[in-house]
Amino acid sequence: MAADPRPPGHSANAPWWAYASLAGSMALVGSYVGLSKLLVLAFPVFLLAWLRFGIAAIAMAHWVRRAAMEPPLSRRDRWLLFLESFFGNFLFSVCMLYGVALSSALAAGVIMAAIPAMVALLSWIGLRERIAPRVTGGIACAVAGIALVSLGKHSAAGDGSSLLGNALLLGAVFCEALYVVIGKKLTGQLSARRISALVNLWGLLIVTPFGLWQALRFDFASVAPGTWVLLLFYALAASMVTVWLWMTGLKHVSASSAGVFTVLLPISAAAVGVLLLGEHFSAAQLAAFALALAGVVLATWPAQRPVAS
Repeated sequence: MAADPRPPGHSANAPWWAYASLAGSMALVGSYVGLSKLLVLAFPVFLLAWLRFGIAAIAMAHWVRRAAMEPPLSRRDRWLLFLESFFGNFLFSVCMLYGVALSSALAAGVIMAAIPAMVALLSWIGLRERIAPRVTGGIACAVAGIALVSLGKHSAAGDGSSLLGNALLLGAVFCEALYVVIGKKLTGQLSARRISALVNLWGLLIVTPFGLWQALRFDFASVAPGTWVLLLFYALAASMVTVWLWMTGLKHVSASSAGVFTVLLPISAAAVGVLLLGEHFSAAQLAAFALALAGVVLATWPAQRPVAS
């Protein structure tokens, strides 16, 4: 019988719940990116990030302990956990929040459409993963879908983008792609729950000086009760649930295939805008949803296994 040349964790026929975990993670990220526009109106960016990491650290305190069957953290693991948090939590949040505030919906959609392609490129460079033709097709559908969303928004609103805002959004794309690739390296050694907790603790440590600086001059009494509820959802979704879901799925799916699911980030952000923030829903946006779904199907459709000899 011929041996399977695929490395562990790169199965072409991953379990359905692995794909569902990846999709759910990115859909949640997109929802809180959309809702974060409301939080940025109430909190300064670094204070918002500090509160997010602090709330999640309390919720995930029991996830930090090493399981009996789990190996101790190596120096390489600690370094990867720091990089995962620095790029995927800290820099992504800062670039995204400031970029959305300074740029237009058109620019944000077009630039965020580059996430699947950037993930595929970095997984090829860093993980030596071969990009299958189906995944390439899924990436193309993802890019085309978000471009349509952007054009749909552009038809109803003027372009008020800035060069700095666009650069920050491009930085967020790069950070999100690094998050996927570094996470793939971590899932081979650590559990999804422990990765989530440790990455969040690094994020809390990194942002604490900036958060304290903004907290000293902030009027907490001015925040409405509903905003605190939204902050609680943001903290638990962004630092706890989405990371756990993503690492759970990534353990069984290659980074390049998983990257296609990042298309759900801007798609779900657009859905929040339409359903909760009152943005106009166009035919172009409907077509974009269809293209995004087609991209996910292409990336996850079981490949035909070679006949054993």
